[in-house]
Amino acid sequence: MAAVVKGGTRPPWVGLGAAVWVQIAAGNAYTFPLYSHSLKSVLGFTQQQLTILGVANDIGENVGILPGIASNKFPPWVVMFVGVFAAFFGYGVIWLAVSQTVPSMPYWVLWVALVIATNSSAWFGTAVLVTNMRNFPLSRGTVAGILKGYVGLSAAVYTEVHSMLLGGSAENLLLFMTIGIPVTCLAMMYFVRACTPALGEDSSEHVHFLFTQVSSLALAVYLLTTTILKSIVPISRSISYTLIGIMVVLLMSPLAIPIKMTLFPASSKKIGKQASSSDDIVTEDGESDLTGPLLSSFSSDINLLGLYENEDVSEVDILLAMGEGAIKKKRKPRRGEDFKFREAVIKADFWLLWVVYFLGVGSGVTVLNNLAEIGVSLGVNDTTILLSLFSFCNFLGRLGAGVVSEHFVRSKAIPRTLWMTVTQVLMIIIYLLYASALHGTLYAATALLGICFGVQFARQSHRSSSFFWAGCWLCI
Repeated sequence: MAAVVKGGTRPPWVGLGAAVWVQIAAGNAYTFPLYSHSLKSVLGFTQQQLTILGVANDIGENVGILPGIASNKFPPWVVMFVGVFAAFFGYGVIWLAVSQTVPSMPYWVLWVALVIATNSSAWFGTAVLVTNMRNFPLSRGTVAGILKGYVGLSAAVYTEVHSMLLGGSAENLLLFMTIGIPVTCLAMMYFVRACTPALGEDSSEHVHFLFTQVSSLALAVYLLTTTILKSIVPISRSISYTLIGIMVVLLMSPLAIPIKMTLFPASSKKIGKQASSSDDIVTEDGESDLTGPLLSSFSSDINLLGLYENEDVSEVDILLAMGEGAIKKKRKPRRGEDFKFREAVIKADFWLLWVVYFLGVGSGVTVLNNLAEIGVSLGVNDTTILLSLFSFCNFLGRLGAGVVSEHFVRSKAIPRTLWMTVTQVLMIIIYLLYASALHGTLYAATALLGICFGVQFARQSHRSSSFFWAGCWLCI
C-alpha cells in the first residue's frame, strides 16, 4: 500500500508568500522620514523634539524580547494579532494629532504612541520569520535572507503608495498605515502558520527560492525606476493607479509557486518521502503503514530528549535510554547553536554583537530618521527619491551580503567579520560626505549608506540567529 500525505497538509510556500506581505507591513518604521517634516510644520516641534521622536521610532522597532518569547508559547496568529493592535492604536493616535482631529495632544503621548506603533514591526517580523524558518528547516538562511530583503524594500513600497496613491500627504499616509497595516496582516493571518516541512532534499526547492529572489529583485528595480520617473515626468492619476497595480502583482509573485504546485502536483511517491513523521503518513485504506521505520535515529533522539525534559520518566528508563545512546546529558550550547535568553546574556559574543550593532546599524538608523531634514538642508525638498534609493540599496546590501560573504568564506577562507569592518569604515566616510555637504554627493552617499546598512543588518542578524530563537532581538 502506497503512503500518501494526510488531507489538510499543504506546502509551506503559501505561508512564505503571505509572509512577504506581512514583512512589507513590518517595515512601517522606515516611513518616519515621510511624515517627520509634518510633525514639525503642523505640531510646531523643534528639531530636538523631532530627534527624540526618532528615538521612539527606533526603540519600538527594535525591542523584540516579548514577541520572541510569545512566538515560543503561542501560535503565529496570536503574535500577529498583537502587532495588528499595536499598529492600529499607535498610528491612530499619531494620525489624530497630525490631522488636528485632537488638537494639543501632549508630546509624551505621541512619544509612547510611536513606540507602540513601530513595535508592531517586531511582532509581525518575529511571527513570520520564526514560522517560515521552522517550515523550511533545511533552508533557514535562504528564507531569512528573502524575508529580510522584503523588509528592506518596504520603505520603497510605502514611498510609492505615498507619492502615487496618497498625493504625497503625510496625513493620508498615517491614516493608510492605521487602517491598511492591520487589514493586510489580518488577511494574511490565516496563511502564516506551521506546516509539515520536507526533511529531504528537493531539487525543485532551489528553483523556487531562486524564482522568489529574482522576483524580489525585479520589484526593487521597478520601485526605484517608477519613483525616479514620477519625479521627472508628470504622471496622470490613471497611470499612477496602473503602476501601483503592477507593484501589487510583483508583490504577489511568490504565490505563483503554490499555484504551480497545485496545477502540477508532484507524484504521491515523492510526497510520501518528504513527510516528516508517522503522524503524516497513512495508507490508502486509512491504516498506518508500519513496514518501515517510523522515525529516524535523529528524530528519535529529539523525541526522547523532549520526553526526558517535559514528561515524568523514571530514573531507570532515563539511565537505560542514555546507555543505549537515545538521549544525551544536557550540556551548554556551543557557539553557533541555539541559546536560551539566560545563556545568551552572559556571553561576551552577545554583548560584542550588541556594541557592533549599536555603532553600525544604530548610526545608520539615525541618518535615516533625519533623511528628510538632511535633504531639505541641501536643497532637496522632495525626499521620496532619497528614501526609495536608500530602500533599494538597503535591499541589495541585505541580499548580497550573504552571497558575497559565503563565497569568500568557502573559496578564500576570508571571515565574515572582515566585511563588517569594511562597511563600518565606509560608513565613516559616508558620514563625512554628509557633513561636508559637497555638491552632488547626497544621492551617492545615500546609496552607499543603504548598501552598508543592509550589509550590517544582514551580517548581524545572521551571526546572532541563535539569539533570535532564544526570543531576543538585539535592540538599539
